[in-house]
Amino acid sequence: MRRAAVQAFRTTFQYTARGLGRRPFTTSLPTTAARRLLSSTSTTAARRTLKNHSNVTGIPPPLLENINNNNSLPLPPPLQSSMYYRRASVVLASALVGYGAWYSYNGTDVNNVPVKRGYSTTTITDTSTADTSLPTRNVLVISADQLHTGTIVGDGPISKTTSEDGTRVIEMLNPEQATEKLRKLEESYLVNRGQGVVRYDLVQLPSNDPIEDDHTEKIIEMQPATSEKGGNDWMFWGVFDGHSGWTTSAKLRQTLVSFVARELNQTYQESNNDLSGPGVEAAIRKGFLKLDDEIVNQSVQKVMRANNKTMAAELLAPALSGSCALLSFYDSRSKLLRVACTGDSRAVLGRRTESGKWTATPLSVDQTGSNVDEASRLRREHPNEPYVVRNGRVLGGLEPSRAFGDASYKWTREISERLRKHFFARSVSPALKTPPYVTAEPVITTTRIEPERGDFVVMATDGLWEMLTNEEVIGLVGKWIDAQQQKGGKQSGLFDSVWSRTFGGGGSSKDGPGGLPVEVSKVEEVEGQKTPFRGVRQWGGNDGFVVEDANVATHLVRNALGGKNREQVSALLTLPAPFSRRYRDDLTVQVIFFGEGEGEGRGEVVVNREASKGVKGEGARAKL
Repeated sequence: MRRAAVQAFRTTFQYTARGLGRRPFTTSLPTTAARRLLSSTSTTAARRTLKNHSNVTGIPPPLLENINNNNSLPLPPPLQSSMYYRRASVVLASALVGYGAWYSYNGTDVNNVPVKRGYSTTTITDTSTADTSLPTRNVLVISADQLHTGTIVGDGPISKTTSEDGTRVIEMLNPEQATEKLRKLEESYLVNRGQGVVRYDLVQLPSNDPIEDDHTEKIIEMQPATSEKGGNDWMFWGVFDGHSGWTTSAKLRQTLVSFVARELNQTYQESNNDLSGPGVEAAIRKGFLKLDDEIVNQSVQKVMRANNKTMAAELLAPALSGSCALLSFYDSRSKLLRVACTGDSRAVLGRRTESGKWTATPLSVDQTGSNVDEASRLRREHPNEPYVVRNGRVLGGLEPSRAFGDASYKWTREISERLRKHFFARSVSPALKTPPYVTAEPVITTTRIEPERGDFVVMATDGLWEMLTNEEVIGLVGKWIDAQQQKGGKQSGLFDSVWSRTFGGGGSSKDGPGGLPVEVSKVEEVEGQKTPFRGVRQWGGNDGFVVEDANVATHLVRNALGGKNREQVSALLTLPAPFSRRYRDDLTVQVIFFGEGEGEGRGEVVVNREASKGVKGEGARAKL
C-alpha cells in the first residue's frame, strides 16, 4: 500500500493552481506529512525528480530548494471558512496530494514576491518511470479553517486519517455523485384540486449530522358548516430551522400545524366560515404560543411530578434545543396567504410584471439581535440590562430573537438550577436576570395571492439566504420556469395544460441583474436583515447560474453552492460533518406554485416522479 502510493508520487503528478478570489490572501501551514515523506529514504527519487526539473516554468528554483531543505511551504489562497471570515473573499486553489504529502504554489514565491494570479498549469513527469495508466482522482484537503482541492495519481487508497497539524484528505465526489447527493432528499407534488395551487417542490441538504432542519406540508379539506355547496382547502407549508439539536424542529413537524389548525377551526366556526378577518392572525399566534408553552413550561411540570430521568430525557429535549419556524397558511376561498415567522427563516413572493420579468417581495422579516426593531423591543422589555443584546445576539449567545424551545433563555434561574441538580439542563448565563428573553410569538403578514398570474412563494431556512439575495432566488425560479417552457416536455396529463396556461408566454428579452429575469426591488430592506456572505459572489461572480434540475428547490440549492462551477459544488457537497458546517448550513427549501387548476375540489395530490428522487413508494401525499 505504501509502495504504490509513493511510486505514484515519484513517477508522475500534475499540479494546477487556480486563483478565483477577489482579494489576495497569503498564508503558510506546517507540512509535517510532506517533510516526513521527503525525508524518508524511499523518496530519494522524488527529491531527485524535483531538483532535475527546477527550471520548469512557474516554479522558481528557490522554492524547490526550500522543499529539499524541509522548510515550510508557501500555499495558495485557500477557501476560508465562513465561520471565521464571513465576508472575506473565498479562494479555491488546487494542490498536489500524495499519500498525505501535499504541495501547492500560487500567490507569492518564497521571497514573498507577488505572483500574477489566474489559471496556470505545471506538469512534472519522470518519463523513465511514468505509468500513464494510473488513474487521477480529485481530493479535498481540509485544515482547521481552510479548504483546498487537488489531485492524486494512483489507484491506492486515500488516507482519511487526521495528521498532526489537523489536515485531512478525502476523495472528492465527481459531478455525477454530487448531483445524486444533491437530489437525494428532493420531493415534488402536483396538486390537481382546482383550489389555487398547482405544484410544490422541496429539498433538504444536511450539513449537520443528523440534519437539524425539518419541514411539513399539509392539506386540510374543509366542509362548510352550512348547506352551502362545495368546500375549500386549507394548505400549510412549514420549514423549521433547528439549532443545538434536532428535537425541537422534529416536534414542530409533528404538531405545529395541528395546534394552529385547531385555533383556526374555532375562528372559522365563530365567523360563519369567513377567514378574511383579523381573527385569523390571532388564531395563528395563539397556536404558536400554546405549543411553545407545552414544550417549555408544561414539560417541566410533568418532569417535576414524575421525578423520572427517562421521562425527563424525553420531555426536556425539545425545550433544551431550539428551532425557528416559518409557516404559511393559504385559504383557497379567500385566496389569502398568511406567513407566520418566528426566527430568521424567510419567505419571498415572486410575481410576474407586464414586462415579463419577476419581482421579489419579502413576506417575512428576519428576527435576530441585529434587527433594529427586535433589539429595541428586547431593550424595552428588559430595561437596565445593557447586555440583553450583545454583538447582535440575545445575551450575547443566541442569534434568533424569537424561537421555539431555547428554554435556557425562558426559564427562571431557579428552574434551570433545579433541573440541573436533579436531571439536566444547560448552564445559566450570568447575564440572565428577567426571563423570558426569547419568545415564540410570530410576526404575521397577509398577502392576497393572484393564482391567475402564476404567483409563487419560496420558503427557506437561513442557509439559502446566506448565499443568495431575494432577487437572485426569485430570478433563478423565473429562469427555471422559462427553461421548462423551452423544453416543452409534458409533466402530467391535465397538469401540463394548467402549467402552460399559467406560466407560459413569459421570459423577457432583456434579462435583469446576473442574467436573471428579475427586477431590482425599490423597497428598502429592513435594517438588520441578513444579506448573503457566502455563495456565487465568492465563486467568481453572479454569471454562473445553470438550469440542470427538474426540481426547482434543488435548482436553487445547486446555484447557491456554485452553479456552473462544478468543482465548487462537488467540493461543498463532499465535505463531511462537522467540517461542512464551517462553509454551509443545513438547507431546507420549499417552492409553492399557485395557479388555477382544473380539479373539482377533491382532486389528487400526486408525486411528480421526475423531480422526486427522495420519495419512496407510490401514492399521494397524506393529508389531514
